[in-house]
Amino acid sequence: MSRIPFKQLPAEVRQAVAVRTGAIHEATTAPGGMNSGVASVLTTAGGPVFVKGIPTGHPQVTAQRREAAIAPHLPASCPRLYWRLETGGWSLLGYEVVDGHHADYAPGSPDLPLVAAALAELQGITAPADVGIKQAVDRWAHYAPPGTSRHFDGDTLLHTDFAPDNVLITEGRARLVDWAWPTRGAAWIDPGALALRLMEAGHPAEDAIGFAARFPSWRHAPPEALAAFGTATAALWREIAEQDDDAQWKRTMAEQAAILAEHVRDVTVPRPSEDGRGTHKHRPAAPNETGPRRPCGT
Repeated sequence: MSRIPFKQLPAEVRQAVAVRTGAIHEATTAPGGMNSGVASVLTTAGGPVFVKGIPTGHPQVTAQRREAAIAPHLPASCPRLYWRLETGGWSLLGYEVVDGHHADYAPGSPDLPLVAAALAELQGITAPADVGIKQAVDRWAHYAPPGTSRHFDGDTLLHTDFAPDNVLITEGRARLVDWAWPTRGAAWIDPGALALRLMEAGHPAEDAIGFAARFPSWRHAPPEALAAFGTATAALWREIAEQDDDAQWKRTMAEQAAILAEHVRDVTVPRPSEDGRGTHKHRPAAPNETGPRRPCGT
């Protein structure tokens, strides 16, 4: 989506924002991101505000409305939504300004433990019953093997899109942003989604899967559920890449998703070592063996 500076919004829209913020002294267009027609940090009489918006006639406006509806239910790691408005053909959201950098997912990055802490916090949040958000079963049903979509069901609030642009690092913590696709489903889905992004950043599949295994939801998920996730994720990204042949990053994601799917079908599971790199493996116990059965990881 093409982006315009805040000053190019219609005068009535800018005035409506000023009613909520006080006089606007400066507007700086934010870098990164692809889903907003305007994204600017405003210096105002009432303090700094991050404003993002989209034309009300755009197909993605429904996603932005979902983002606003879910905001009161998000954990403290997420920026606070101050206000929302729709006027002059634009839907706008006003957020707390988070002054930080996009997460670095490269192997060895000091950002990785902070991202893990933010996801651990999110893993404990139940999806609100009074907000109409997507169901994981419905989102993945078309891509999952027949008869496996039930594994995606659950009550956890999921982010599902851990692209580095959606995670800001500031003051020793990771802040999760861009909640256009909040989803209700099984808690293990988000660690799996993050693992794929780690692979995109250069982690071997074994290490990315080991990172996911830091989270109890992933470690205790049924092996067939994780295998279904791998297959569904590969099919989803293959479709995305085929629809846009000009986007190399989408082809890269499709390639990494295929590798992820292959690894989650493996009978051995990387488990987190003491340093969390997932270099130790074990064989899952057979149903007739003693001891708890461990899941196959992805």
